[in-house]
Amino acid sequence: MYERSWPRCPSDRTFEAMKRGRPPQIVAYGGGGFSMEPNNPLLDEYVLGLSRRKKPKVCFFPSASGDADHYVVRFYRHFSSEICDPSHISLFRRDCGPGSVREHLLKQDIIYVGGGSILSLMGVWRAHGIDEDLRAAWQAGVILVGVSAGSLCWFNSGLTAYHHDAKPYEGLGFLSHSNAVHYDEESDRRPAYHQALRDGMPGGYAASDGAALHFIGDDLHRVVLSRPKARAYRVEVAGEDVVEHPLEATYLGERPKLELAVAAA
Repeated sequence: MYERSWPRCPSDRTFEAMKRGRPPQIVAYGGGGFSMEPNNPLLDEYVLGLSRRKKPKVCFFPSASGDADHYVVRFYRHFSSEICDPSHISLFRRDCGPGSVREHLLKQDIIYVGGGSILSLMGVWRAHGIDEDLRAAWQAGVILVGVSAGSLCWFNSGLTAYHHDAKPYEGLGFLSHSNAVHYDEESDRRPAYHQALRDGMPGGYAASDGAALHFIGDDLHRVVLSRPKARAYRVEVAGEDVVEHPLEATYLGERPKLELAVAAA
C-alpha cells in the first residue's frame, strides 16, 4: 500500500542550519523551468521567492550543455536585470571563465544549473574544483537549483540516460538520496531506476517534468508543481519489491502570486 508519510521531519542538522537564518537549500526539478517551459514561470518564480530579495543575485552554470550559447541567451532573457541580478560562469569559453569562482558564488542568492550531460558536468566541475566551491556556497545558505542534469548532480547517485541507455552515475552527494528525473515522460527511466535500486543504489526520489523537490538540508521540505498533473515519488526497496510512495504536492498555479514569495520556514 502506498504511504503518504513523506516528507520527513527535519533532522537535527537541518534544525541547526535553520537557526543560523540561511539553511542549506536545494530545489531539484524533474523537468521544467525556463529551458523546458518558457511560457510557464511557476517553478522559477517559486525559487526566486525563496531568496526574500527584490532583485536576487542568480548565477547560471550551463556546463552540462558545454556552455551552449543558446542556453545562456535564454537564461538572460528569462532572468532579466529587471527581476534579478543575473550572471553566468563558463568553463568551456574564455569569457566568464573560472577566475575566483568561490568568491563569486558566495555572493549569490541562487545558483541555477542547467540540463545536459551529467557525466560531462561532473567531470568538468571536479577538474576545476567547482564541486567544493558549490559545497561551500550551499553550506553558506546560497540556494542551489537545477533541472535534469542540474537536478541529478546534487544527489548521492542516480541514473543518466544522455546518449545511451540509462546507467548509474556518482553525484556530488550533498543529498544522501538517489534521484531520477523525467520520470513519467521517458519510458526507460522507471524500470532502469527500479533495477538500480535492487542492485544496491540507495533509495531516493523521482520527479516528472513540472515537479520540483525542495530540500532543506538533507530533508525533503515540500514538492511543488508547475503542471497540475505532474508527480513526485519516494522510491525504495521493500523486501524483494521496489515501492513508490506518491508525495503530496502543491500546484503553484492555484496559489495567489504573492504567496510565491514565501521563503522556507
